[in-house]
Amino acid sequence: MQVFRGFQHPGVAPACALTIGNFDGVHRGHQAMLSLLRGEARQRGLPSCVLTFEPHPRDYFARVLGKPALAPARIVTLRDKLDQLQACGVDQVVVLRFDAQLAALSPQAFIDQVLCQGLGARYVLVGDDFRFGAQRAGDYALLDAAGARQGFDVARMNSYEVHGLRVSSSAVRAALAEGDMTATARLLGRPYAISGHVVHGRKLGRTLGFRTLNLRFAHWKPAASGIFVVQVHGLEGPLGSHAPRLGVANLGVRPSLDPSDVNGGRVLLETHVLDWPDRLAASGQEVYGQVIRVELLHKLHDELKYDGLESLTAGIAHDCTEARAWWDARAEALPLK
Repeated sequence: MQVFRGFQHPGVAPACALTIGNFDGVHRGHQAMLSLLRGEARQRGLPSCVLTFEPHPRDYFARVLGKPALAPARIVTLRDKLDQLQACGVDQVVVLRFDAQLAALSPQAFIDQVLCQGLGARYVLVGDDFRFGAQRAGDYALLDAAGARQGFDVARMNSYEVHGLRVSSSAVRAALAEGDMTATARLLGRPYAISGHVVHGRKLGRTLGFRTLNLRFAHWKPAASGIFVVQVHGLEGPLGSHAPRLGVANLGVRPSLDPSDVNGGRVLLETHVLDWPDRLAASGQEVYGQVIRVELLHKLHDELKYDGLESLTAGIAHDCTEARAWWDARAEALPLK
């Protein structure tokens, strides 16, 4: 999959089958849409293309208006969104910066400058609630009429439902806010996960006896937060195996620590692996810079503010015990093969 920042790039295909959206979470509704897009692209002999935006348009307007509460909680980082789009078999993704200039485009100017001149769209697939252009004045009917005039096909996909529930990014955010990781996985079609490069932290965990792997969540408002039972993928195990490893993780701002620490109050996913790989433990080899993926399987509780390092250590130890107990109960519930 090719990724482009903007469409003014020589590598962007001169014509494409296109869908447009934020695709936060790349949930099952998105996946169904992308499957339809790929099929239509094959029939037309065109590459499939996703046009998405960074920042999220609602992030942009929240900042302009000085009202951060209007910004949506972010389900995934751009990195994870692109990974999921690639897993869906998309040929190219164009990440368009959402700024004042783009926000001011009329619906017709958006069609002319972005869809036709910029991307050479020959087929455009949108959701049933799609709106575009300044003041969200453009809708499906306007896009369809423009396509008839300007030579591209337009199609609309109805909502995707699971057990009578409309699958949407809003539904995923609601499930994550409630800490319902089972419902989240049902909406996504996979466990909720965060990936990235392991970064340096304060290294307090190793002092307390709970060494952690730290990933930055590159948005100030994650859709999930708290303490979770997790599985870590990407750590090499015995004989070069990469079997997932059980852990417990804190996603958030770490209220018990000094806000002026090395990560400057940024959102972190701090994961303690319950059985640290022997190879790493024996050699002392660091994993900074290595890419790992952490699946959040079960929420234990919200972030807590402890009154000192002693109570923090006891709290982490209790979370580790709870994580092992949850995992053991889950293993016992699995049917025998």
